[in-house]
Amino acid sequence: MGHKVHPKSVRLGYIRDWESKWFSLKEMPDFIEEDRRLRVYLKNQLKLASVSKIVIERPGKYIRVNIYTSRPGIVIGKGGQGIENLRKEVESMTSKKSFINVMEIKKPELDAQLAAEGIAFQLEKQIAFRRAMKKTIEKAMASGAGGIKVMVSGRLGGAEIARTEWLKEGRVPLQTFRADIDYGFAESYTTMGQIGVKVWIFKKELFKKTTKDLIEEAKLVEASSDSIEQGKLPKQEVSK
Repeated sequence: MGHKVHPKSVRLGYIRDWESKWFSLKEMPDFIEEDRRLRVYLKNQLKLASVSKIVIERPGKYIRVNIYTSRPGIVIGKGGQGIENLRKEVESMTSKKSFINVMEIKKPELDAQLAAEGIAFQLEKQIAFRRAMKKTIEKAMASGAGGIKVMVSGRLGGAEIARTEWLKEGRVPLQTFRADIDYGFAESYTTMGQIGVKVWIFKKELFKKTTKDLIEEAKLVEASSDSIEQGKLPKQEVSK
């Protein structure tokens, strides 16, 4: 259950936003292909920068590229030279004036894409897959995740027959739309073959009041009722 739809796409319009922000029916095929080429190029150029996602906006005749990374210093480069080179390359690829913004990810342990890429990198270094999975789970839970699920598929440990292994800690409610679940996918190219890595990280439930919020709300109601009894506030003012 819960693996029939992509966790990000099913939440679009609820708690998730699109990674390509533009609309043009006439130029849609060209724009989709251009976005794909831009993402592939930037990902390859910034392999060591831990890039989670690239959001592309097209306001008018311009292109704005927002790069979400946990290592902004590598993207910006010395004296801003790195980001300037990227901007020139994007302009040459699109023939449009471009702007590049670098967004820092404060908690990379809670980013599913970075977690998946981290496991894939460890597998390429021939680290045991269970050890890599457990380490990632421990880091995510220590950083405040509500739950995490990690799945790897392929010739694990050099076995001749490919199989799927997964580990889970906490709760990951995939079918709850208000649940903020981050999903990441990466591929590891080992000497034994290709291994796929999937990571689901449950951060929190949106629109849900915590116990702390409910207690504070009850205190406010109680304080308001006491004020009414003492004649300090008119009833109309409290009802607002």
